[in-house]
Amino acid sequence: MIPKVSPWKKNTVAAMTEMLNSGGTFAIIDIHGVPAGAMLGMRAGLRGKMAVQVAKKRLMKIAWEATGNDFADLEELYSSAIQPALVQSDMNSFEVFTELKKTEAGRAAKPGDIAPHDIIVEKMDTGMPPGPIVGDLNSVGIPAKIVKGSVQIQKQVTILKEGEVFEGELGMMLSKIGIEPIVTGLRLCGTIEDGTSFKPETLDIDYEKFESDLISFGAGGFNLACNIRWFTSQTIPTLLSKASGEALAVALEAAIVTADTLPHLIGRANRGAMGVAGSLSADALDEELSQLLGAAASAAETAAVAPSSEDAPTEAEAEDEEEEEEGGFDGLGSLFG
Repeated sequence: MIPKVSPWKKNTVAAMTEMLNSGGTFAIIDIHGVPAGAMLGMRAGLRGKMAVQVAKKRLMKIAWEATGNDFADLEELYSSAIQPALVQSDMNSFEVFTELKKTEAGRAAKPGDIAPHDIIVEKMDTGMPPGPIVGDLNSVGIPAKIVKGSVQIQKQVTILKEGEVFEGELGMMLSKIGIEPIVTGLRLCGTIEDGTSFKPETLDIDYEKFESDLISFGAGGFNLACNIRWFTSQTIPTLLSKASGEALAVALEAAIVTADTLPHLIGRANRGAMGVAGSLSADALDEELSQLLGAAASAAETAAVAPSSEDAPTEAEAEDEEEEEEGGFDGLGSLFG
């Protein structure tokens, strides 16, 4: 006699087969410990991003093999799942991990729960008023007493080691002081994308640090390329600008007259001449040159007391400076005959 297969099992296998034939990224998640109400909310939040089908491992195997996939890949993924579910998405594995990570939330530990890590209670002021809570905390090994009208934890203490089991009222007492160590959510067991399997630890990337590292590495590479004069489309503008600046400095040092160096050379000569004129007695200066020296001294005093400004000189100011320089040369011409 051929055993009769329940319709819901056929429907479940058909739904998973359709998911697997859709392509994209496949994942196995563990929904163990997720309350039914929370599960509904999580699935609603993921709607449009990924499809989730809860199924027994045997039915999942049937659908997996029916679509020509290697069962060894699936077995490796759901080996760590207590209550597995199949996920299909058009997102890549990293995006799937990130979305599933958002479903995680802490809850209070219940008797029988296993500590996922060392449960450490720090020395602190709980902010709770005096009451029976002091005795309750001490009864589960948390040293507490009343200090200045508030319940305080007296010292840091490790309540449970990783892998140990919660018993009695410990979980509830920890919850009262803000410690909810049991993480619930859609825990990713692994993904398969384009024939490649990814473990959760591989997909767990700090994107902000990754972006910062990329920027740092890019800047370091750019600086190195510029220092060794490696010509690329990115470094050429910087290298040309640096070469131009160095060439201008050499030309000025050698007093080579060009359209670029002439304004700098004239300005330097003018400043030198004004310095010479300033060292002479007032009797040796004509009226125009005396006025120029006086104006320069007044400008220097004003600059010393006025707040600094990063604003560039206006066009009118630049024209005035040029006129002053021209006047200075006229005065010096008269001085030196």
